[in-house]
Amino acid sequence: MALTREERDDLVARYASGAAVFEAVIDGVRDEELDAHPIEGEWSVREIAHHLCDSELTSAIRLRRLIAEDEPLIVGYDEMAFSRRLHYPERPIAPSIVAMRAARETSLSILARLTEAEWGRTGTHTEGGAYSVEAWLRVYADHPREHGDQARQVREAVRGA
Repeated sequence: MALTREERDDLVARYASGAAVFEAVIDGVRDEELDAHPIEGEWSVREIAHHLCDSELTSAIRLRRLIAEDEPLIVGYDEMAFSRRLHYPERPIAPSIVAMRAARETSLSILARLTEAEWGRTGTHTEGGAYSVEAWLRVYADHPREHGDQARQVREAVRGA
């Protein structure tokens, strides 16, 4: 179902503020909080930051493909394989935070210029089928907030809050 103009504008605004929301959550994270795994089956704050970066870089390419290509095939990826194979536990998070913000800012500059026809462009996602620019926005508008909540829970568990 297509978004109304108001719904779309709200999601774009949420998308625009997403990086800052995540950055606020991890501001002042202590070393012991960065790598702790106090919740069974959850990533550490460091791993969350790297996942968010990789996901945002992937999402930026997905948006561009939806706009620039006719009926692109949007390929899913194995988030856990990324976390294992891309050295999440050893890498500093600062470059990932910068890259996540940059991916969002450049994608936002595209979103601000989309025509109605471009908002309606579609492709096919290998895991979910039909995939539109609006579906993309629904997925990514709150993605940093969701992982910010996850990082907050990890920090609170470390602090015993």
